[in-house]
Amino acid sequence: MGNDPVIIYTDGACTGNPGPGGYAAVILENGGRREMSGGFRLTTNNRMELLAAIKALQSLKQPSRVVLYSDSQYLIKNYNEGSVKRWKDKGWMRDRRNPAKNKDLWQQLLRLVEVHDVDFRWVEGHAGDKENERCDRLSVAAARRKGNPPDEVFENGENDIPLQAGLFG
Repeated sequence: MGNDPVIIYTDGACTGNPGPGGYAAVILENGGRREMSGGFRLTTNNRMELLAAIKALQSLKQPSRVVLYSDSQYLIKNYNEGSVKRWKDKGWMRDRRNPAKNKDLWQQLLRLVEVHDVDFRWVEGHAGDKENERCDRLSVAAARRKGNPPDEVFENGENDIPLQAGLFG
């Protein structure tokens, strides 16, 4: 892992919740800048917030030290306060009656943080942070694209899919 951390900003958007959704990331690495975005025809805002972080981390070509900024309390608090690890330890249950939502995405994120040293930090949304605002514009535009594919896990009501192969490919 290099000396300078990779700086990542992420955001997710949904037109309606559920509704058409989009995710985006700005990745600042080795003096360069990359942007990425994508969308789905029907999903939730929380799924897009998680997927933005996952896609950004998957795009890194080698294990890296990362500072990841998101305006999603769902992502930042549940990870930083240990809720996700507790859910996993309890068989992906929040409590005796309620399964954890978005298990498929949390599983992918946990696998990625085993590869990368990630410091998750909250940034206030719509408060003038240049990169957060850029991610917002990209994710909203992605949600509005025509012909977005289905979020099959969401649309099928599934809570478990295999982890994506190829972290660096």
